[in-house]
Amino acid sequence: MHAKFDTRFDTRFDYDLIVIGAGAVGENVADYAAKRGVRAAIVESELVGGECSYWACTPSKVLLRSGHALRAVHRLAGAREAVTGQIDPAAVLARRTSFTDGWSDDGQVAWLKSAGIDLLRGQGSIEGPGQVRVGDQVYSARAVALATGSVPVLPAIPGLADAAPWGTREATAADHVPPRLVVIGGGVAGTELAVAFASLGSQVTLLSRMGLLEREEPFVGEYLTAALTADGVDVRLAVTPARVDRGADGSVTVTLEDGGTVQAEEILVSTGRRPRTDDLRLDRIGLDAGPVVVDETMLVAGTDWLYAVGDVNGRALLTHQGKYQARAAGEAIAARLHGAPLDDAPWGAHAATADHAAIPRVVFTDPEVAAVGYTEVQARARGLTVRAVEYDLGWVAGAKLHADNYTGRAKLVIDEDSRTVVGATFVGQDVAELLHAATVAIVGQVTIDRLWHAVPAYPTISEIWLRLLETYGRPR
Repeated sequence: MHAKFDTRFDTRFDYDLIVIGAGAVGENVADYAAKRGVRAAIVESELVGGECSYWACTPSKVLLRSGHALRAVHRLAGAREAVTGQIDPAAVLARRTSFTDGWSDDGQVAWLKSAGIDLLRGQGSIEGPGQVRVGDQVYSARAVALATGSVPVLPAIPGLADAAPWGTREATAADHVPPRLVVIGGGVAGTELAVAFASLGSQVTLLSRMGLLEREEPFVGEYLTAALTADGVDVRLAVTPARVDRGADGSVTVTLEDGGTVQAEEILVSTGRRPRTDDLRLDRIGLDAGPVVVDETMLVAGTDWLYAVGDVNGRALLTHQGKYQARAAGEAIAARLHGAPLDDAPWGAHAATADHAAIPRVVFTDPEVAAVGYTEVQARARGLTVRAVEYDLGWVAGAKLHADNYTGRAKLVIDEDSRTVVGATFVGQDVAELLHAATVAIVGQVTIDRLWHAVPAYPTISEIWLRLLETYGRPR
């Protein structure tokens, strides 16, 4: 049993709540608790706003957006003729920097102050139950929330660490576009950044041990591989780097297991992440350093005061899902501290139920990939009786209007017992905006019979919903 303590009558606390980590997730935990009258402080050793604001979600999407817009214009007769120039990499990098405020967190710090949340600058760690060390100072709190996110995992490839590889931080904060770039990893960040730097002028080689986005429906990787190849990316699947060397001239050579080599000016590694717990000293309260096990309110197992929210608990390594957890956790913390009723039943105000079966995810490649819930393989593995239907997005009138020769595909996974959608996947230009309707259908457990009454406007790409329902069949 991990350490517990009784806070009901003890008034010797510096704060009601201390949150370690001031990224988007930590900010939301503190904010939602503070809105309920909780005295909160947040600890940050880097920039307030965290990874997503400065080195991940926001800057990476800025790097992608200009290329998306230019390709979209080229897909429309009459518009493509108006474009005579090339993309301006310097302007794209400058726009990226503007979105990070030049890597200054002054605005975020001002927001914390306006929300009544104290900022404690420094590395936070657990000193004991309800005790957080920041530098030489130890603070006490009735509740503590860990929101320290995750860090990249560097694969054990000989020579890689010594070759000064880029991670996602270095790539999204880059001050130049390398003539040649090798990307190791066929997941979300690897594919997105391959598209981004290819659009900015790099000759990109993408190396993946498996297919691209292997956890999604099989057609996702097929469409993405074809699109990247058409855009000039050298996509090599089922390959394994055996060694990496950086030469005296600064160039990088990747030697593959089959003896082949790839050369570039920079190498980007994106092969997975793990919870960031190394500096938390969780051993002081009997916890391991791995993903921190939590209940539906994000309360750490075996404690009555410690919470873990976002990537650090390993449930869903997505910023929007971490913020969802944070909203539930912040209000659950407030409820517990005030002695108010806890609504932690499935889909309750204090429960992060969507983590289990309704996680929306978007990959901002071109084409975009948008999915929510289970894939067909995942649904069957969970013992569900499912039927899946697919449809070519290019056949939908709204898609034909959106782009000449529109290419894409959509799929629904339907639980035959409940006659509800349990999974949806879309691949195609701008399909991210289709995703929320699917998310609502899954969370709301809307039956197929009722979905027939949700009429999509014509002519929009959303008419794909009608085409998928027609493929499934009318209610009897």
